[in-house]
Amino acid sequence: MPRVKRGNKRRQKRKKLLDLASGYRLTKGKLYRAAREAVQKGLAYAYRDRRNKKRDFRSLWIIRINAEARKHEISYSRLIAGLKKAGINLNRKMLAEIAVSDASGFAHLAQIAKTA
Repeated sequence: MPRVKRGNKRRQKRKKLLDLASGYRLTKGKLYRAAREAVQKGLAYAYRDRRNKKRDFRSLWIIRINAEARKHEISYSRLIAGLKKAGINLNRKMLAEIAVSDASGFAHLAQIAKTA
């Protein structure tokens, strides 16, 4: 079995990891072992939170829709059910945007949901 020293590849791998860890405090940004642990943890948090961000935004949209729906004497669940029954397919992101920016448009949607 031939001997492998890995000189250049090892340096490239470590440099890449330390570049990812730049900005971390104390040894986590300078020493390879501590940096590797911190970067692994950071990448795991980033992966998890990219998914959690979707959850958080959906929750925010629902809160905004519910707040505007209550102004028109209808609950969030009745509003969504009424819109589905009326055949209006708007996602929650767009409904929240309408609730924030176009009060008269949302009032019209709420009226449709009530009658459906």
